[in-house]
Amino acid sequence: MRIEQKAYSQSTGWETIRTDNLDPHLVNLVLVFGSTTLLRDKKNYENIKAIYPNANILMNSTAGEIIDTHVNDETLSLTAIYFEKTKLKTASINIKDSADSFKAGYKLASVFDGHELVNVLVISDGQLVNGSDLVLGLQEFLPPDTIITGGLAGDGANFKNTLVGLNEIPSEGKIVAIGFYGKSLIVNYGSVGGWDSFGVERLITRSEHNVLYELDDQPVLDIYKMYLGDYAKDLPGSGLLFPLSIRTSGSTHQIVRTILAVNEEGKSMTFAGNMPMGAYAQLMKANFDKLIEGASNAAINSQKDKNNSPDIAILISCVGRKLVLDQRIEEEVEAIRANYGDKTAITGFYSYGEISPSYNLMKCELHNQTMTITTMTEE
Repeated sequence: MRIEQKAYSQSTGWETIRTDNLDPHLVNLVLVFGSTTLLRDKKNYENIKAIYPNANILMNSTAGEIIDTHVNDETLSLTAIYFEKTKLKTASINIKDSADSFKAGYKLASVFDGHELVNVLVISDGQLVNGSDLVLGLQEFLPPDTIITGGLAGDGANFKNTLVGLNEIPSEGKIVAIGFYGKSLIVNYGSVGGWDSFGVERLITRSEHNVLYELDDQPVLDIYKMYLGDYAKDLPGSGLLFPLSIRTSGSTHQIVRTILAVNEEGKSMTFAGNMPMGAYAQLMKANFDKLIEGASNAAINSQKDKNNSPDIAILISCVGRKLVLDQRIEEEVEAIRANYGDKTAITGFYSYGEISPSYNLMKCELHNQTMTITTMTEE
């Protein structure tokens, strides 16, 4: 595997971050993470396609771009990869062309032959797609030993429009999947949070998919406002600082859910993933040191061979972590770099949801408020 990395801003133009003396005509995959403003400009896509004419180009909008140990806004983060032994297959779908997110995931998965399919990297629209149902649809068709990772595109803290594109100018509603084939590719993952729970656990007594109406038979919005106090006036944005953890009855395994929208009239809240009735929910708040420790642990979990660093690490972290850590945000990326050393190329973005199996659990899930890492190494 050989890698080239560049960053673009309107003030400085393109800057090279890393180069392996790579012939751009050999590149078979380009990952571009950037702001909605820059991705809407067709010249940026056209310029990238001209440089890497034979590559599949995946582009998506973010709540912040990661390249090496830097976290940027209003930029493009470009990573061009030449897989020497790995075969790639791509698929793209618009959620508007499917009945629901589950069926969209199933349709995407059905494109892939399961033989020697090591990993499927999925990048989805972050506003129009139910991430939980998308993952369930993917799992319905893909082989159980195929690792599914990825995330939901972002739009800063605006929650208005997210953009995704495969070999075209990015647009709303798109879901892209890239399949990686071959015994020479080693893929690992890690997904860790770092938030503290507070308040009492409450039973989800009324919900529909990712819309939560009642906890303990009380309107969820009323409960949130009671706990948030002065923060309540800034919902849904302030809700990123206070996600919900949910667990099913009889289980200690928790999944964190982030708020996407608030319905004042109906006193309901829309989350990035499903909120199953009968599960228990509890508010969470930030712990700065635990968030950075969580990023480090995600890197440790993603590096099964401690003596060999991965070729590339794709980081997908939650917008809520970025808002909480604020000026300390690069510390979580630096903690990851400290685990890998200098060899590993690091890229990624801040998202509206992270897709990965939990550590030591092969079942893939939609997460929120985690640092999720996919590592790849060609033997």
